[in-house]
Amino acid sequence: MKRKKISIIGAGFVGATAAHWAAEKELGDVILVDIIEGMPQGKSLDLFQAGPIEGFDARVIGSNSFQETENSDVVIITSGVPRKPGMSREDLLEINKKIIESVVSEVVKKSPQAILILVTNPLDTMTYLAFKKSGLPKQRVMGMAGILDTARFKAFIAMELGVSVEDIQALLLGGHGDEMVPLPRYTTVSGIPLSHLLPQEKIDRLVDRTRKGGGEIVNLLKTGSAFYAPSAAAIQMTEAILKDKKRILPCCVYLDGEYGLKDICFGVPVKLGGDGIESIIELPLTEEEKNLVAKSAESVKKSILELKL
Repeated sequence: MKRKKISIIGAGFVGATAAHWAAEKELGDVILVDIIEGMPQGKSLDLFQAGPIEGFDARVIGSNSFQETENSDVVIITSGVPRKPGMSREDLLEINKKIIESVVSEVVKKSPQAILILVTNPLDTMTYLAFKKSGLPKQRVMGMAGILDTARFKAFIAMELGVSVEDIQALLLGGHGDEMVPLPRYTTVSGIPLSHLLPQEKIDRLVDRTRKGGGEIVNLLKTGSAFYAPSAAAIQMTEAILKDKKRILPCCVYLDGEYGLKDICFGVPVKLGGDGIESIIELPLTEEEKNLVAKSAESVKKSILELKL
């Protein structure tokens, strides 16, 4: 059986760490691409040499061209400029637009059957751009955000309750920004509703910290942004696709009427399997939740308009 091929475009902290998770899980052979000469080759060789220690057999290859990515099954795009302190995700728009346009065009030429996972910020806008520029069907272009934001929510709940992160199921909708919509009503600990375990003011505090989770890390690091959890989230999506796991995960996808939204890429729960986005799950929402989703969608639409496509 031929091994799967995962190409990761951008060998910075997120890309290189994604390569690490993918190789360690033996999801397939990993191609790490970056424009900086020698950097993806050095990181790939280093990671490949960890194989005998950790016991994984994935090949890891670094390259400065897209040639090696040919016939990839999944392509994770992390290229772009990361956020710096005081910088909003939208500040990145103009710089990263040019990068994503050129990367997507190269990727699709070499791997017309691939599934694309976007990680570059502003996430929802870049996913929309990649979908429009790639010409691929909507189930094969998606953005990584909901899993990361939900993971932050779960981590904060686990810290607050002193329980295992494995017992927490949480859900979140919306754009990857300060207007995201964590859904405490759909959040449980081993099936016990969160509202039975925490008072409302504590839940509100955790929701607020989740919304600002990325910014909190940017402010602490001062010279970069999060990379362990974002890369792990992209690899969870990759694993669900390559192993056809049919996982229910929140992902940024193109909506055409779902949740009353059209022509937008937005975070919603989906079934993720071998064909990519196999279905979008529409949840009944309260009036308050609907208003928060509409506010988040407004913010994403504004950013998409700035692309001037």
